[in-house]
Amino acid sequence: MHSRYDARPALQDARPYHAAVMLPAALKAPQIHPELAAKARHSVQWLRDAVRDHVKVVYSSSLGPEAVVLTDLIWTEVPGIDILTLDTGRLPQETLELLARQEAFYGRRVRVVVPAAADVEKYVAAHGINGFYHSVEERQYCCHVRKVLPFRRAIQGYAAWVTGVRREQSVNRAQGAVIDKDQYGLAKISPLLDWTEAEVWTWILAKGLPYNVLHDRHYASIGCAPCTRAILPGQDQRAGRWWWETDDTRECGLHPGEPAR
Repeated sequence: MHSRYDARPALQDARPYHAAVMLPAALKAPQIHPELAAKARHSVQWLRDAVRDHVKVVYSSSLGPEAVVLTDLIWTEVPGIDILTLDTGRLPQETLELLARQEAFYGRRVRVVVPAAADVEKYVAAHGINGFYHSVEERQYCCHVRKVLPFRRAIQGYAAWVTGVRREQSVNRAQGAVIDKDQYGLAKISPLLDWTEAEVWTWILAKGLPYNVLHDRHYASIGCAPCTRAILPGQDQRAGRWWWETDDTRECGLHPGEPAR
């Protein structure tokens, strides 16, 4: 039996993660079909409208599959939107390598935001280096220190921010709207809300975009290394995030109306 400290699921699956969400024929020759192309045009239009209506717009990239798609749409179609990413200090090396590969692919830099050292030191002193395993509250506090506080600092001066939230990801996210207001008073735009997971991967593979190699090891949703593991065939895509918790707490706090991202 594996403990909550074990980063492996009970059984490994050698297939790339995207093989579990796409048809075999689509994997051999992924193509952007007309329906997906139309969705992409709508997503780009929402991004353009965001710049038109709010001028200063930022995208906080999670470096997940949705982030790969949004980075592609923004940097190729709406380059006026700034892109940043949060380096929590506990990210897998594969995630950092993806960031470097993206920057080389597009010839642009992503702004990297890190938590305040004093905040991290205070958390570790009080709760231990891996205190997030002890309780939901301690884990959410760790997310607050490493993600929420740096995010709040990074979005100062912006009027709107872009997210990669999709309806399929959770019950809470299924109730979202493409254009909404967040808890900080900013406009929140989710242009991929109605994309399916298969469509996300079709876009990535058809365009040959760089993605996190952990997806080839059946990791679905990837966050900090100690809080992420591969999933089993048929499991929910977020089952590998904070797997020792219940479904209703597997968030981190960046999205309003949700317990925590």
